[in-house]
Amino acid sequence: MALRRAIVVMTDSQRADMLGCYGHPAMKTPCLDRLAAEGLRFERAYCAQPVCGPARSTLFTGQFPHSTGCWANVMPLGETVRTVGQRLQDRGVHTAYIGKWHLDGGDYFGQGVCPPGWDPAWWYDMRTYLEELSPADRLRSRRRTTNQEGIPASFTFGHRCADRAVRFLDRHGGEEFLLVVSFDEPHDPFLCPEPYASLYRDFEWPKTPDFYDELEGKPSHQQVWAESYGRRPRAQREAERRSYPDYLGCNSFVDFEIGRILDAADRWAPDALVIYTSDHGELLGAHGLWGKGPVAYDPITRIPFLVRGRGWIPAGVVHSHPISHADLTPTLLEYFAVSIPTLIEGRPLQPVLANPSVRLHEAAFIEFGRYETDHDGFGGFQPMRAVFDGRYKLVLNLLTSDELYDLQTDPWECINRINDSALAAVRDRLHDALLDWMNRTRDPFRGYAWRCRPWRAHAAPPSWEDAGMTRQREEDPRYERRQLDYVTGLEMDAAVRVKGKA
Repeated sequence: MALRRAIVVMTDSQRADMLGCYGHPAMKTPCLDRLAAEGLRFERAYCAQPVCGPARSTLFTGQFPHSTGCWANVMPLGETVRTVGQRLQDRGVHTAYIGKWHLDGGDYFGQGVCPPGWDPAWWYDMRTYLEELSPADRLRSRRRTTNQEGIPASFTFGHRCADRAVRFLDRHGGEEFLLVVSFDEPHDPFLCPEPYASLYRDFEWPKTPDFYDELEGKPSHQQVWAESYGRRPRAQREAERRSYPDYLGCNSFVDFEIGRILDAADRWAPDALVIYTSDHGELLGAHGLWGKGPVAYDPITRIPFLVRGRGWIPAGVVHSHPISHADLTPTLLEYFAVSIPTLIEGRPLQPVLANPSVRLHEAAFIEFGRYETDHDGFGGFQPMRAVFDGRYKLVLNLLTSDELYDLQTDPWECINRINDSALAAVRDRLHDALLDWMNRTRDPFRGYAWRCRPWRAHAAPPSWEDAGMTRQREEDPRYERRQLDYVTGLEMDAAVRVKGKA
């Protein structure tokens, strides 16, 4: 049997349209474009939550943030949550993680300590990187203006991560392994050497319709968010330049570093499964908003996702149906012939990898709880749940109002049709799917408030018992025993059942 070898490469804050292979030739990403040409490109891949830590918690566990316990950046994974590294390492696979982790509860940089499931000899996070630098260089590493000094590539976190990954492949490419390389780039402060620092000096990001969105009929928290950046009249926005030379330069720089890893993989593990993605995108002024946060707009929730497997995955093909970050872990487990426990909430992508016309999901689900990095801000607690079926996107904002978009007729998500009677049947179908998903995944924030929305005619009235069900956690073979029924003390018959009945 051929060796099973897998490489997962990810970036931070990289929109799908920041890659040339996603139809944006002005973006200089030749290495990732080559990966797309040699494998399968997912056109409708969505993150679980557009915030670093929660998104990563789903990527590496196969469970959504509300299940992992990591629904904000400073919240670590729950004690009973196992990562794909733990599941594979416990079955003899050499697992190595290099780069940004963001799942230990630390503020942004992490604790510098290798978590269970990964080889400590290869562990290297952002805290480790900073501790290699002098105090003066730490300050330089956090300033955008440092690019103006003409820094060498070796100064950057990304280059040091790629160096380490290449060394791993040089030494262990002939073994069975899972290697994860997690870049912070192109995230702020956008450090990169020349020629990348100057590559986009004269480039202007297109002013798409969402850049002019006045947020009419949109939720009030979005308007508050936009006001925090100083909303400008349309005439002023028409006159200004959308220029992000450091951000886009860093984007091309990280592509170069990824290329070094791909070259090493071609030397030592040419048949390895290679998966590339990003944790979330960046709004860049779309809808008057910046960064990421409690919205489900495509610029921050739709992420690039590429998969290559020479000899068994079709090359140069596009999959057009929704998939989720939650699908990464089950895909890796199936690849390494490890059984997928029932509590995993994503699905393995193997049916799609074998036949890209297969539709794996009826819809992709997205959530939001809190942003939270090193301070209290970004709107605080803004609970959101969203569902996208490939055309229509329904967004429930528990504390404000809701949204419905038809991305076929309104790809920029400017027209909120939540109260449009012509789409009432579509809206209600998606609403039912969203409520069912919250129930199936034991969302701890579920309750009648999500069900009783002002636009939902004939909804059942509020009930303290809500659906009247028990939803116990499914067992996890090897790690967790089957739960006991509260009424009888015996093993539960089914995890989901009428409350109070064995």
